[in-house]
Amino acid sequence: MHTETVRINVTLPRDLLESLNLIAGPRARSRLISESLREYIREMQKVKLEKQLEEGYRASAKENITLVHEFETVDLEGWDEY
Repeated sequence: MHTETVRINVTLPRDLLESLNLIAGPRARSRLISESLREYIREMQKVKLEKQLEEGYRASAKENITLVHEFETVDLEGWDEY
């Protein structure tokens, strides 16, 4: 996947930059920062989706319980025979 790159100016704490240089070296910083941001964004999107799903499940829980109670007698029909 090749995308257009743009130059930005980012301010980092000195100790973070030193750690970045130790891990990636000064010539591979951009790649490591890009990969890290992509992973972070994927994780945040996953968390957001999970939260939305949970809210949806909670919102429909009352309706689901009502349906279960409506069909409870039909679901239990014929169980005495077994």
